[in-house]
Amino acid sequence: MNSFFFVRLFAAKALRPTMSTRKFVGLPVISSSKHSQTMSLARQNYHAEVEAAVNKQINIELYASYVYLSMSFYFDRDDVALPNIAKFFKQQSDEEREHATELMRVQNLRGGRVVLQDIQKPEKDEWGTALKAFEAALALEKFNNESLLKLHATAGGHNDAHLTDFIEEKYLDEQVKSINEFARMVANLKRVGSGVGEYVFDKEHFSD
Repeated sequence: MNSFFFVRLFAAKALRPTMSTRKFVGLPVISSSKHSQTMSLARQNYHAEVEAAVNKQINIELYASYVYLSMSFYFDRDDVALPNIAKFFKQQSDEEREHATELMRVQNLRGGRVVLQDIQKPEKDEWGTALKAFEAALALEKFNNESLLKLHATAGGHNDAHLTDFIEEKYLDEQVKSINEFARMVANLKRVGSGVGEYVFDKEHFSD
């Protein structure tokens, strides 16, 4: 082959239409830009504000898991020694982490991008009596529920039927039941008092 052949071959390739320059009737133009490579082809009716709100809720769920984990190991200490309460809070921690994981799955499913944020440290390391801990847990459940309602409202404001349905089915009913459960525990702990009362509560309430 001579040099003239290579010049003609190069010119032919240079003039060949690329995916970004071809136009198809009724089909979107595919661009090879860096921006398009970061966008999911599965993304549809998924507003950036909703995507950001999902990432915020992921952080809140992980924070709740972090708090409950702290509570669990506090009540597992040898000088506190309320093992069933410790086990209960460990289960709560695992559930909140799973909630975060489910939201991450939804983020990927919808073509969003999971952006993890710093998890805030629990407000304390010493949780005091069981009553004080369950009062803090009740406040946390209400805070989480309020955040979920805001996420639901944000999704609804952008007509995101899929996400609103997901939140209703997977989160809101469970959250309301958790608030009721924690409220009942607080009421019972107020009746029994600290000391021996906490010991009996730990033994009897979680016996099932």
